Amino acid sequence: MEITASPATRAHAARQGVDIDTVAKATGRSAIAREDVDRHLRGETAGAAAPSGPDPSRYWAVDHAAHGPVAEEDMPRLAQVTAANLSAAHGLIPSVTHHDRADMRGVEAARARLKAEAAERGVKLTALAFHVKALARCLRDFPRFNASLSPDGTSLTLKDYVHVGIAVDSPHGLMVPVIRDADRKGLWTIAAEITDLAGRAQTRKIRGDEMGGASMTISNLGGLGGSAFTPIVNPPELAILGLTRTETVPVWDGETWAPVPMVPLDLTYDHRVINGADAARFCTRYAALIADPRRIMV
Repeated sequence: MEITASPATRAHAARQGVDIDTVAKATGRSAIAREDVDRHLRGETAGAAAPSGPDPSRYWAVDHAAHGPVAEEDMPRLAQVTAANLSAAHGLIPSVTHHDRADMRGVEAARARLKAEAAERGVKLTALAFHVKALARCLRDFPRFNASLSPDGTSLTLKDYVHVGIAVDSPHGLMVPVIRDADRKGLWTIAAEITDLAGRAQTRKIRGDEMGGASMTISNLGGLGGSAFTPIVNPPELAILGLTRTETVPVWDGETWAPVPMVPLDLTYDHRVINGADAARFCTRYAALIADPRRIMV
């Protein structure tokens, strides 16, 4: 049986002296998450849920069938792991969401200019590729966003690499493949990797080493709609950037009103490390890069 585990999960297991193969045999699964390692350390049986706060069955155990017809559907394993991680993050991290927006005229003009070249290359050049490149630049400019807080909250690990996670809504649950060294890659390479990773995530063909270790994640709802939301930080990352649908709004240029396509930016951050002023500066820099994408295409 081929064992799948992210680099972060394997590193965690190694630090705890746990053999991944042993965990896989005990659980009967080939995909191993950090939670499986922790449950193995606690000696819990396969599939047992870790105790966390009040017992939900005391409050949410309702006989729904008593009120009308119902059907049951099992939550996929991946969705269960994601739910546990998000619940822990939401409960433990004092998070704040900073809202801003960025002028997309430069990005749209660049995509139009490069449309023929994109067709020749066979690459789908989406706006998301520009966002990944802009985020990578900002993570270099603001090292505190490219860090992780120790579990005891006493120290920061500052990373000398920039890996950008892309949240993908797959039929199997939320997956976050990672574009590694995004600050060193060109726009065409990033665009091709986005298409490849997102496509394989839909069919669950992402390898364990292609997830985990992100500096920061982008959650892009632009293709679906919405004007704002509050994404949840994915620890050990310290922030996450949410994008929603670009909307044309009137903007005063000093002399007249002009219709400008603006993309909403929703930056959620861990307030234990990042302050409101930090978030405001980060988003201002990010918006400036998106407004003039020539700065990120070199």
